[in-house]
Amino acid sequence: MTQQQKPWRGVYVASALPFNDDLSVDYDGFAEHVKWLADNGCDGITPNGSLGEYQTLSDEERARVVATAVEAAPEGFGVMPGVAAYGALETRRWVEQAAEAGAQSVLMLPPNVYRADREAVLEHYREAAKVGLPIVAYNNPFDTKTDLDPALLAQMHQEGLIVAVKEFTGDVRRAYEIKELAPDLDLLIGTDDVVVELGLAGAVGWVAGYPNALPQASVELFKLATSGDFADLERALPMYRDLHSLLRWDSKTEFVQAIKLSMDVAGRKGGVSRPPRSPLSSEIAAVVIRDTEAALAKGYK
Repeated sequence: MTQQQKPWRGVYVASALPFNDDLSVDYDGFAEHVKWLADNGCDGITPNGSLGEYQTLSDEERARVVATAVEAAPEGFGVMPGVAAYGALETRRWVEQAAEAGAQSVLMLPPNVYRADREAVLEHYREAAKVGLPIVAYNNPFDTKTDLDPALLAQMHQEGLIVAVKEFTGDVRRAYEIKELAPDLDLLIGTDDVVVELGLAGAVGWVAGYPNALPQASVELFKLATSGDFADLERALPMYRDLHSLLRWDSKTEFVQAIKLSMDVAGRKGGVSRPPRSPLSSEIAAVVIRDTEAALAKGYK
């Protein structure tokens, strides 16, 4: 199948969300950001993820963010909204909203308010799958306390509930076990700082944070890491070393503020975050600024 037939593949940007000075959503700025990411080679966008601060949005704001992304997306640029919610019925409603808005797929966490058992996880995804929109499972056991292990993912895929998984554990060994148990389940890189390792292991997509600031470099790194050509891998490693100090922010507590600060340094509107996320300490901000400026000075953009 082509990229458009599997619109969860490639580099999807877990988009940061710009706010105005009064902390209202800057929808015009967000629409411009969607177009800019497309112009700079990304394959799609994932609004309303954690980087998009969806937990701080009202239902009206959250729905409008999805609609704005779909309206701003040029032809062939995918929209895969996050549809996380505490309850299965609420999650299903967000999948329905994404479908009605024109999204091509969704990114879905397991129940994230308690440590759900396996049957509860399956029922959660079964409810959402009734809508018929392709679902990419999001495995983030650090925040959800629920681990979508390879065996569970294989069962979910066998039932037709999911088409892919965004793997956020950072454990690159899982890629091989997932492939053994569910050969046709697409593996998407979930943490920016294992892009080369999971690319080498067969990933076909990357739900990425740092393209918000450095889209061209991120897309190039992904293509080099996933081509299967060892000459490309040799080219990827120097880039990876140059960018790794930034990429690892994606899996730290301050990732939203850090990526937004890098955007500011790179000439994009990152800006403020909504409470309870507070500004970075001066020490952390100095590190992010230093490393972003170093990447820009080397020509990454």
